[in-house]
Amino acid sequence: MDALTDAEIRASFVNCSKGEAKRISLPRDLPEMPWADLDFVGWRDPGAPDRAYLVSPAPGGDPVGLTLRVAPGARRNLLRSSLCGLCLTGHGGGGVDLLAAPLAGPAGRQGNTVALYMCADLACSLYIRGKKTTPLVRRMEETLTLDERVARTRRNLDAFLGKVTASAA
Repeated sequence: MDALTDAEIRASFVNCSKGEAKRISLPRDLPEMPWADLDFVGWRDPGAPDRAYLVSPAPGGDPVGLTLRVAPGARRNLLRSSLCGLCLTGHGGGGVDLLAAPLAGPAGRQGNTVALYMCADLACSLYIRGKKTTPLVRRMEETLTLDERVARTRRNLDAFLGKVTASAA
């Protein structure tokens, strides 16, 4: 993924107002991020830990950004998933959160959302490349190549993005 500027990131959000996008706390380490190893950039808001953000490149187009929130009641659910729905990385000890994205357009303004279990730190790209590890004792062994794992993550992310933006089309 190519590095994105603050302005590109703020302009990418499809499920919040322009005013909300201007107030989003961007990562302080944006210039130092490992852009070459990222399939998307995701971060949590340190001042509001139940808020998260994800910006994905779009093939041949502008990046697409989503605002996310930890789904209500998800932190109390003892049976919550420990497998990320994007990268299929297993986590122990609460490394996965159910993150809900308001739908883009009128449906989102009415409070409709779609949710997916995701790595709590949104570092899927680093997990699938082995640049970051989970608290699991042993990582699941896969026969997929790195390129195949990246493609699977992209497909899962594109499907999630499609659900968020479908009502605005």
